[in-house]
Amino acid sequence: QVQLVESGGGLVQAGGSLRLSCVASGLIFSSNAMGWYRQAPGKERELVATIASGGSTSYADSVKGRFTISRDNRKNTVYLQIDSLKPEDTAVYYCNAPVLIDRGYTKWGQGTQVTVSS
Repeated sequence: QVQLVESGGGLVQAGGSLRLSCVASGLIFSSNAMGWYRQAPGKERELVATIASGGSTSYADSVKGRFTISRDNRKNTVYLQIDSLKPEDTAVYYCNAPVLIDRGYTKWGQGTQVTVSS
């Protein structure tokens, strides 16, 4: 079964940076696009960044220029570098494989909390 373990969150001041990591197992990592999602209190979970198996990336408009997604296929790990943090970035951040989660083949991990103070 697929397991996703996110880490790297924390409490930071606005303008600060964090690097989130997600280690995946139970899937052919190198063949799957991976994504970072976030869910703020009282809001639906949203996809903020994706990276294809070939390395191409895409971002939600709200995070463009501040978030950078990357992957290391040797380590089955996907990263999210978050710079210029804003209070509105406060959320629980999750990773997943968008195609697999959309088809119900994976579940959500525990996520990692990012809290940005103003």
